[in-house]
Amino acid sequence: MINSDHPTDLPAPEQHAVERIVAEGPRGALVLAGIATVCVVAMWFAFYLMVFLPRGALQ
Repeated sequence: MINSDHPTDLPAPEQHAVERIVAEGPRGALVLAGIATVCVVAMWFAFYLMVFLPRGALQ
């Protein structure tokens, strides 16, 4: 079994820094997910405009 230090065993300044970071939330992950979503939607529109519209309507 791996023994690790309990998070409360951290020195006071480090503990406060960890609590501040956790309190900010997953902002970076949400920004990354938003950017990825915008890229996928932009690629879909580009594909639609450059491939499907030039072919015309189905008969």
